[in-house]
Amino acid sequence: MSLFTIDSDIRKATTLPTSFYTDPEVFALLKEKVFAVTWQWVGDVQTLVPTSGCVAPVNILDPMLSEPLLLVHNAQGEIGCLSNVCTHRGNLLQQHPSKTKQLVCAYHGRRFALDGQFLSMPEFEEAEDFPRPCDDLQRYDLVNWAQQLFVSIAPAYDFSEVIEDLNKRVGFLPLDQFKFDALRSRDYRVNAHWALYCDNYLEGFHIPFVHQGLNAAIDFETYTTVLYKHASLQIGYAKGDTDSFDLPEGHPDYGKAVSAYYYWVFPNMMFNFYPWGLSINVVRPLAIDKTKVSFITYVWDETKIATGAGAELDKVEREDEFVVEAVQKGIQSRAYQTGRFSPTREQGVHHFHRLLAEFLNR
Repeated sequence: MSLFTIDSDIRKATTLPTSFYTDPEVFALLKEKVFAVTWQWVGDVQTLVPTSGCVAPVNILDPMLSEPLLLVHNAQGEIGCLSNVCTHRGNLLQQHPSKTKQLVCAYHGRRFALDGQFLSMPEFEEAEDFPRPCDDLQRYDLVNWAQQLFVSIAPAYDFSEVIEDLNKRVGFLPLDQFKFDALRSRDYRVNAHWALYCDNYLEGFHIPFVHQGLNAAIDFETYTTVLYKHASLQIGYAKGDTDSFDLPEGHPDYGKAVSAYYYWVFPNMMFNFYPWGLSINVVRPLAIDKTKVSFITYVWDETKIATGAGAELDKVEREDEFVVEAVQKGIQSRAYQTGRFSPTREQGVHHFHRLLAEFLNR
């Protein structure tokens, strides 16, 4: 039997029931059925592995997955992703970023090339049927888009489809000039289920009611949602003389005053493009009712950072937290089990719920 069913017709569909957000067994299923088979942002090239010989350990989506991985920038200029676990006794190979020509396990001296191939091991001369293919380090799929790195340990879909959709709208931007801003990057703790945070992000319906400042910068009436296979886009058009993108001829939105592109990638990543740059949001489940949201900031034009839809992001985040935490309390009620979707304003939430149901039912 299917765990959840969401009608494909938004006019008839009901939302995921409260059991999705409150049942510990469903929360546990999400680990393998959703997060282990989708893509996660792990960082940018310049911060992690800027030059050949650089290696950097990353713990993908900690603590939900907590898979120890190793990013490697080899001598040919290629960036790959390996398991950070020695194939001898399971020791972590790298505890900290470093620069090296080989990977050497500090436990018993097993050596690997930077492509993960087993090289040597002391005291194994008498071992039979050794080395085996499984003595190499496992390799994982990695995608480098505009110097941003994405990894999946068992991808259920091709990330190139997401990149293709991104490039149609934001490919004209000088993404290679975007600079990481540590001072404007921060983590937020939200006392709510991670999917409730995504539900809120995926609709602009609440903007006039929750975000007065943002509502003054964008035109709510023309706010648009575009659905893709494993992603969605919300377009905020500028109100008045609010800062907007200088879109080139041939762009899908050429001639329009776009103040923000809000991209969401299933299940838990957001890429918010503003005239000043990019805010990446990664939603990390900590527990069934606790979430960490990381805001990672990349600045292109600092003169525009205090104006328009991309201004006061901390204030907008706090307003969202207040609402999401109230919903977390509300879904505990015996009086509420499920709701309906606004056909005109909640297409993104409906799409998200259908994807969650699809992946959980596999």
